[in-house]
Amino acid sequence: MRKISIFIAMSLDGYIAKPNDDLSFLNLVEKEGEDYGYAEFTDSIDTIIIGRKTYEYVLKNIGSSHYDNGNRDVYVITGTERPNVGRTVFYTGDLTKLIERLKSENGKNIYCDGGAEVINELLKQDLIDEFVISIIPILLGNGTRLFKDGRPEQTLKLITAKAFETGLTQLHYSKEK
Repeated sequence: MRKISIFIAMSLDGYIAKPNDDLSFLNLVEKEGEDYGYAEFTDSIDTIIIGRKTYEYVLKNIGSSHYDNGNRDVYVITGTERPNVGRTVFYTGDLTKLIERLKSENGKNIYCDGGAEVINELLKQDLIDEFVISIIPILLGNGTRLFKDGRPEQTLKLITAKAFETGLTQLHYSKEK
C-alpha cells in the first residue's frame, strides 16, 4: 500500500508561515547546492495533494511546473469546481475517500505539501504515514501553525534526525502501526 508523507519546514515554535502567508524566514537556511533531501524525497512520489491556497502561492511564486512536471498527478483540494489542467485535478469531494482510494492504487508514494488545513484534516483522520519536518532556527511568535488542536493522539517512531550546518534540523518520523 502507498504511503502518504509530509515534507515541510517550520519554525522552532511550530509555524509554517508568518502572518499574511510570509515564507521569508525560510531564506535563513538557503544554501547553494543544498536541498535538504527534497529531490530524493520527490523521486519517491508520483502523486501530490495540496490545498488551494498553497497551490496558488506556489503557482504565483515558483510556477506550475513545480508540481505538474508531467510525471505525477496533482490533486488541489478546493471548494470550487474548476476544469483539470494537465495532470492537475481540482478536487472538491471528500478528502478521506480520495486518500483511501489513492493509497489502494498502485504507484509510488503520495506527498501532501500542505497547507496546514489539509495536513490537519489528514491528521484528524490518522491518514499521514510519514513526517519529514525541517526545523528552522527561528522563533516567529505567530503565523500559521503546522499542528492545530482537535486531532487524535498519534505515536510516531523516529527514523532519522539530521543537523545541517545552516542550523536546520530535519526530523523524519513514521507512524507507529
